[in-house]
Amino acid sequence: MSEEPQNPPPLLESCAIAFLQSKTLSNSMITSLSELVKKNGAQVLEPKRDGSIRMNEATHVVSNTIDFEQYSEAQAMMVPVVRSEWIRATIHRNKVAQVRPFSPDPRMIFSSVIITCADIPAMDKETICGAIMALGGMESKDLTRQTTHICALTLDHPKCKDALAKKMKAKIVLPHWFDDCFRLGKRIDEGPYLLPDPEILRVAPEEPVKIPNSQQLEGATSTIPNGPYETEGEKLVVFHQHKVMLSSDLPINETLRKTIGEKVVKGGGEVVDSVRECTMYICQYRHGGEYVLASQLSKHVGNLSWLYHLMVYNEWKSPFQRLLHYPVPKEPLPGFKDLKITLSNYGGEARIYLENLITAAGATYTRTMKAENTHLITARMHSEKCEAAKDWNIEIVNHLWIEESYVACQALSISNPKYTYFPPRTNLGEVIGNTSHDETILRSLYYPGGEEHLDEAAKRKKKITESAQKNAYNVGLDKDFNIMKDSFMEDGVTPAPATAKKAGRGKATPVVGNFATPAKGKHVRSGKENDTPSVVSSASRSAKAQALSRLSDLAPDLALYEKERKRTNKDGVWGGKRAADQIDKDREGRSSSPAHARDDDDEEVEEKKRPAKRAKLLPEVDMRICLTGYKKWVGNKTAEESDRKKLRSLGIHIVPDTQPCDYLAAPKVVRTMKFLKCLAKGAEILNSSFIDACLETGKRPDYKDYLLVDEENEEKFGIKIGTAVGRARANRGRLLWGIPIYCTADIKNGVENFKAIADANGAIFKVYRARSGTTIKPTSAEEDGGADPDPVYLLSGTTAAEKNLWPKFEEMAIKGHMEPRIVTGDWLLDVAMKQELTFDRKYLANRAQ
Repeated sequence: MSEEPQNPPPLLESCAIAFLQSKTLSNSMITSLSELVKKNGAQVLEPKRDGSIRMNEATHVVSNTIDFEQYSEAQAMMVPVVRSEWIRATIHRNKVAQVRPFSPDPRMIFSSVIITCADIPAMDKETICGAIMALGGMESKDLTRQTTHICALTLDHPKCKDALAKKMKAKIVLPHWFDDCFRLGKRIDEGPYLLPDPEILRVAPEEPVKIPNSQQLEGATSTIPNGPYETEGEKLVVFHQHKVMLSSDLPINETLRKTIGEKVVKGGGEVVDSVRECTMYICQYRHGGEYVLASQLSKHVGNLSWLYHLMVYNEWKSPFQRLLHYPVPKEPLPGFKDLKITLSNYGGEARIYLENLITAAGATYTRTMKAENTHLITARMHSEKCEAAKDWNIEIVNHLWIEESYVACQALSISNPKYTYFPPRTNLGEVIGNTSHDETILRSLYYPGGEEHLDEAAKRKKKITESAQKNAYNVGLDKDFNIMKDSFMEDGVTPAPATAKKAGRGKATPVVGNFATPAKGKHVRSGKENDTPSVVSSASRSAKAQALSRLSDLAPDLALYEKERKRTNKDGVWGGKRAADQIDKDREGRSSSPAHARDDDDEEVEEKKRPAKRAKLLPEVDMRICLTGYKKWVGNKTAEESDRKKLRSLGIHIVPDTQPCDYLAAPKVVRTMKFLKCLAKGAEILNSSFIDACLETGKRPDYKDYLLVDEENEEKFGIKIGTAVGRARANRGRLLWGIPIYCTADIKNGVENFKAIADANGAIFKVYRARSGTTIKPTSAEEDGGADPDPVYLLSGTTAAEKNLWPKFEEMAIKGHMEPRIVTGDWLLDVAMKQELTFDRKYLANRAQ
């Protein structure tokens, strides 16, 4: 008897995939991708209760950005991070795709490139394809629909003719484009290299080139930005569960400091004054004990510009990603102090950024160029300043030199050819701002050691960072690739690198050597009469200390004097008649005991009767609890006020659902507006018996012993509380981010309740009355880039008035290239309760039609 053929295992059977939401990977996309991978045998990992990824279980992390807090952990544990396209490529090929071509790491400059070569010499073909694959790209021997670039010298090759005939989207580029990208280590625009009429062969290099828009520098051009910026247009979630400390060296006044603190709290964060307690430390300089400790403890250390950037874009970015988002050196970097640098061919944000970067490095920036200038940083080799620099023997470099020198924390030698290379028809402003800090260099220079100060969590984080650096991609873009060696390059189209070193300039840019921590600046007398000496005698310090000690002893008396001086009653301040009457009364009430017959009785009485009242010190609030379904205080305001004071003395503050909260206390799982709003904030869910225990004992028990357990209602609503809380913390209030939800005005339970729940989860909420102002803009599939229509929801009841709106809503959605879904209010309540964007036809209000 022949054996029956066995079915092959599912394609993704061995994969455990974690998804990370961002602005480029929405929850709706995650939902559809999750369903797709589950059908192919993969396991989709739920986040932990604290919202973090289960990195020890994951085989892949799907994220369209590396800007998330566990990226270092993923690198340390060698868990591949891939863009969402990896899933579709795997399904399309029916084979698990390689991870490197789908890395979101910005150093993988060719990660979206699939190249095929046409009439290219074999040696150059191997070099180009090898380098592209090393930088995240892929090679295709044949021309396919997935091919993005065809490398060719002419259009005579069959691959080029076929691509043109079939109107394929693949770009036909000269090999010069790859060569220039390799030389710079950056991906420049391929426009000037496109066949059939490439600009680099048609237009002279000295002809003007349009200055590009440097969008990647928005919010990262200065270390001291203007602000804080208004963020009322969307829900601020970037500070969710973060504790922010603002350093005393920030150049801001108390009013602005208070405003920033309010925005942090509004975004679900907290402002603290302790380095060990904070998760984000904001300072101006890489200097001081607090900066060193925060860095050694692996806190997120950034400057004010970084903090404002988080507020404006409302999305997490590492302070290492942008050079001017990290605190600046307090002293000039080695090799920069005596440099005078000017700029050419940069405009707008790029020019402002470079001006501030030059100043931050410790060099002198000059708007005009003079013979005493040492360096000219230019985006092209053609300008009046460039010609003058050649005549005056001034070093000419591109912006990569200043950026990479700033990362190395010293002026680098310009002998590296990429610092003096300028593509003929490209303004290098288009690749500015793509250089990141190297944490290992910063640690070795500014905060080495510190192991004795680290707790277990900090030690683990440091170990993760070190492992991540070890396992990171070694891109190796510091070499001059210069792959164009064949005869077709002999026409001189690609200019040779400029002279790396001129006579008399060798000492201005020292080569990389052993790093050293910049020494603190010493006070040098300038000879002025009012110059304060830097050395103070020990005697003067001793006298100052004694004076401060005496002043401290007098502080209670001074406080009492100030209090009495402000009295306005008819008897005036303490003294005179009031003092005499009080002493007489005290004497009359005294005992005749010999103990009271001493000469200092009056002084004792006055000391006992007149101390300034000191307010009872309350502990800091570290538990903000929102209550729902708590019956004890119903109809008893007196008991409520008394109990609130008792809880406050334990560091517990009862807050309304409109304010940030850390905990939600309820007797059971309920599907109320308050419960769902607090759940969306990622609040820990406690049993309200925790409040009773605090009031009865006068002490605060461990909240973990009072986590809400309600199996009956969990089964009823189809949830697990721990899972829902973990999802909420991972979502950070963005479960329904960017999803349009309309609602009829007559819906049961009221529009306001549904609006509050939708807003808490980041949805775009509007009341639908089939009038102008609430319509979707008509859009064709072509205008939408050929993507599938996104769903748009209408929350509706089944009354006649509401049913009359359905046809108009469906028509509006279809014209806007969207999928209309008319659902009952239960859909939104269940989605908010599960903290998972799902859909089932059972929610359709019009399913019977």
